[in-house]
Amino acid sequence: MALFACIFVPDFPLEALLRAEPELRSQPVAVLEGKAPMQKICAVNKIAQRAGIEPGMTKLQVEACNGLALRARSPLQESAAQAALLDCAQSFSPRVEEREPGTVLLDLAGLEALFGTSSEIARDIARRASALGLEANVAVAANPDAARLAAQGLSGVMVIPEGKEAERLGSLPVEVLAADCEGEAEAAQLFETLHRWGIRHLRQLAALPEVALSERLGQRGLHWQRLARGAAFRTLAPADPPLVFEEAIELEYPLVLLEPLAFALSQLLDQVCARLDARALAVQELRLRLELENGWKNDEETAGLRPAGRVRDPAPHDPAPHGLCQGRMFRRTLRLPVPLLDAKVFLKLLQLDLKAHPPGAPIVKIHLAAEPARPRAAQGGLFLPSSPEPEKLELTLARIAGIVGEGKSGAVELLDTHRPESFRMRRFAPGEPAGKAPQAKEDQRQLVTALRIFRPPVRATVTVKNGRPSHICVKRKLVQEGEILWAAGPWRSTGDWWERNGWSRDEWDIAVQGESGVALYRLVRDLLSGEWMVEGRYD
Repeated sequence: MALFACIFVPDFPLEALLRAEPELRSQPVAVLEGKAPMQKICAVNKIAQRAGIEPGMTKLQVEACNGLALRARSPLQESAAQAALLDCAQSFSPRVEEREPGTVLLDLAGLEALFGTSSEIARDIARRASALGLEANVAVAANPDAARLAAQGLSGVMVIPEGKEAERLGSLPVEVLAADCEGEAEAAQLFETLHRWGIRHLRQLAALPEVALSERLGQRGLHWQRLARGAAFRTLAPADPPLVFEEAIELEYPLVLLEPLAFALSQLLDQVCARLDARALAVQELRLRLELENGWKNDEETAGLRPAGRVRDPAPHDPAPHGLCQGRMFRRTLRLPVPLLDAKVFLKLLQLDLKAHPPGAPIVKIHLAAEPARPRAAQGGLFLPSSPEPEKLELTLARIAGIVGEGKSGAVELLDTHRPESFRMRRFAPGEPAGKAPQAKEDQRQLVTALRIFRPPVRATVTVKNGRPSHICVKRKLVQEGEILWAAGPWRSTGDWWERNGWSRDEWDIAVQGESGVALYRLVRDLLSGEWMVEGRYD
C-alpha cells in the first residue's frame, strides 16, 4: 500500500532562528525582513501573537513592546534548518522530495516492518525533528499531496486513513492551495475568485460541479479540486542532496571573550552531532570559520580573544596547515585520528585550539562544518593490550600541545636520510592493533639491542693502530676507558650525499674492556675537524 508522510515546519523563518537560539522560545519573538528603515514583521510566535503583534507590522510599531525579541531574517540559518529537515527525513526513508522551505515529503512504503505502524512512524518523525531543534507538523496519507495539505493546515501529528482524505481536508481554508499556484499573482486571483463565489473551505471547492468549474478555471481549477478532495496522486521527485553538514549563526553583537564563544559553539556542535547521528555518521574533520569585525582591536575588551601584541595576517607563503587568518575571516581545522561523535569532546578541543590560536578581533559570525565519515568499528580482544579511549587520548594530546607548543608533541617519524638523529614530529594517530605475531623458531631468533644516544656526544682521545682504533681515553665516567677488543667499521656517512662537504664522518662499533666488564659503544670521527666522539652506548 502506498504511504507518504509530510514534515511541515510552520513559520519556518522563525523556527530557523529559534533553532539557533532555543532560549527565546519562552518569550515573544518577531522576525523582521526587508531593508532598514522599511523593515516589516514576517513571522511571530504564539506569545507575540497574544501580545497583539501580527505579521505585516513595521519595526517602529512594535519597538515599544516590552520584552519583545526582534531578530532579522537569516537565510544562512534557514538553509541550515532546511538541511537538518532533510537529514530528519532521510533517516527514515531514502526517497525524499524537497518542497518549499520548511516542507519535506517522504515515501514510507515498506517501512512498517522496520519502524512500526503509521502512527508510530509519524510520532518518531516528529520526535526526531524536535531533537534537531525544529517543531514540525507531521501528516501521513495515501498520497503525497493529501499529506502535505494536512501538515500545512492541521497542527500536530495525524494519520489520514485511505478514503478519508476529503473528510479530513474539508475544513481547511482554500489558502492552503497557495503552494500549488504558479506565483503570488495566480494565487491572489484564485482566492479572489473563490471568495466571490462564497468558497472559503476545501469542502466547498470539492463539492463544485466539475464541468462548470472547468469552464471557468480550466484544467488548473480541476487540479485544485482534486487536491481539495485528496484524490490527486503523483510520484515523488526524490532529492539527493550532498552530505554537507554545516551550521552557522549570525551574532546580535560581537563576541570578545572565549566563554560566550564557547556557548555559541556548544549549540552549533549539538546541532551538527544530532544531524550526523540521524544519518548514522561520525566526524572525521571539523572546520571552524569565524567572521571578524572590520579592523583590529587593541583595547582591553578583546584581551580574551587575542594574545599580547598586534595580530598580523600571515604572509601568502606562510604555512598554515591547521589555521588561517586573512582579512575578516579566521579559519581553524581539527583533524581527528579516528571518527568521533561527541559534542563535549569537540567543544573542549576547539576551546584548547582557540586558546592557543586566538582570532585577534571580535567575532560577528560563526560557521561550523563537519566532514562526515563512517563510525569507527572496533572489537576488543582478550589477549590484546588495552588502549585509551580515542576521545580521552585526543583531549590529552591537545592539552599537551597547549603546554609545550604546536609541533612539539606527537609521534616521531624518522626522515629518509643518513643525517644523525634526523626526525620530525607528526600528529599521533594510533593504528589498528596488530594481531599476535607467530612465534619464531629457536634458531631464527636474534639478539635485539638498542643504542642509547649521549647528548651531547662524549669527546674522546683515541689511539689508532693500522688505521683502526685500539685504545680509548675519556674524561667522563659515562664511558669506560681501556683497550678496544674489536672494532667494526668504518661506515662513512653524511647527512645527504649531494652536500658540498661530501662524506663527513666515519662511524665505528667498538667493544671496550673496562673494570666493570665489556661495553659496546658507537664511536664517531668527524672528518672535517678530526675529533673523536662517543655517540652512544648499546644496551
